[in-house]
Amino acid sequence: MGQGSIIGYDLSEEGCQISYYNEAQHEPETVKNESGEYQIPLVIGCKNDAWYIGEEARSHAKHKDGAMATDLLAKSMRGAKIHLGRRTYDAVWLLAKFIRLTLQQFDKIDSIVFCVPEMSPDIARMLRGIGQRMGIERKKIHVQDYKESYCYFMFYQPKELWQYESALFYCDAQQIRAFMLRKLNVAGNRGPGMFVTVDEVANAHMKELAAIYPVLNVDKARDADEQFKAFIQNVFEKKVVSSVYLTGEGFENNWYPNSQKVLCNGRRAFLGNNLYSRGACYTSMRRCLEYDDGPVYLDDTKMTEQICLRMRVNGKEGWYPIVDWGMHWYEADGHWEVILEDTSDIEVHIESLAGDELRVETISLKGLPSRRDYSLRLQIETMFLDESTCVLTFKDIGFGEFYPSTGFVAEKVLHLGGINGQFNSMS
Repeated sequence: MGQGSIIGYDLSEEGCQISYYNEAQHEPETVKNESGEYQIPLVIGCKNDAWYIGEEARSHAKHKDGAMATDLLAKSMRGAKIHLGRRTYDAVWLLAKFIRLTLQQFDKIDSIVFCVPEMSPDIARMLRGIGQRMGIERKKIHVQDYKESYCYFMFYQPKELWQYESALFYCDAQQIRAFMLRKLNVAGNRGPGMFVTVDEVANAHMKELAAIYPVLNVDKARDADEQFKAFIQNVFEKKVVSSVYLTGEGFENNWYPNSQKVLCNGRRAFLGNNLYSRGACYTSMRRCLEYDDGPVYLDDTKMTEQICLRMRVNGKEGWYPIVDWGMHWYEADGHWEVILEDTSDIEVHIESLAGDELRVETISLKGLPSRRDYSLRLQIETMFLDESTCVLTFKDIGFGEFYPSTGFVAEKVLHLGGINGQFNSMS
């Protein structure tokens, strides 16, 4: 892997930030633009067949010597068309062009994790498609939301910072939102590590913020400071908080000195605006470098069940997940090739984090010929029809020229609990 081949890409309506794994420092490093800022505004423009992005595109549009397109993410999600100069483009095409131009400094991408404010199957599908059109393998492209990025950012901080709960405050020109990272209570002794989630615990619209951002108004700032202090005290009530993170452009002006005293009382506080891209880069590192330790992030969009088969992998026999908990159901499709040791029925274990009971399903291999010397090769495929229905398929794919495929196929429909209600039982 070359320098900068593991990427975390923060994408929002405002712009993008890119963090990459710096192999020399063993840490994510965030790309800065020519102005020394992390964020590249999400705008694209063209002039005489040349393409421009960010502030450069804005500058050309301002001087009326180039056309510019904005609102790329929202328009892409709507499937909109955008008129740019004398041509009309699909918004998704322009978004893909923007992403490609922002990543052109990276010669090779071994893993990329996009993080977005809110997750959905549609945005995940769109960003994976854009990545694939850039020549990145599908299995190397992942999408997560800001809360999950915050979780994995925290996991790589010193443990004393998330020994108890950790808080994140986001502020823009209109509102303040508060999030808390906490551990989950799962049934039994499931999994080797811990399970965590991030909750939005409070939010407030404050009219004073519009007056103090970006130009500081002393009277309005004093009122906003008092309101923010009361907001913090309400969020922290009866909680033990190890660390606090402030992010968002609304915190750039130092309008909250009294609130800051509350934030720093017995805990450490940090201010910065590249937390999400760094968190996405940490996730990318975990996937690319195959880190097995650390927490599993769950929320009400993630699977709380896993599907396991008994296999021998690298000489070690055990129950291995082919669908793991903590995945989105619409990203859990996959296929594998295995060698059968015998032709007996295959047992499938379904484990749930929301209950102690282990469910066992059996797939009949009747009709599959018996062969010696490990010469039965099957393809196993998982395909999700919806959040609670998985089709598990076993197909004989033959063994080279020695044993052609018999055409044998066995299917099993697995009905899972789905995401509704499963996650809430662990809170």
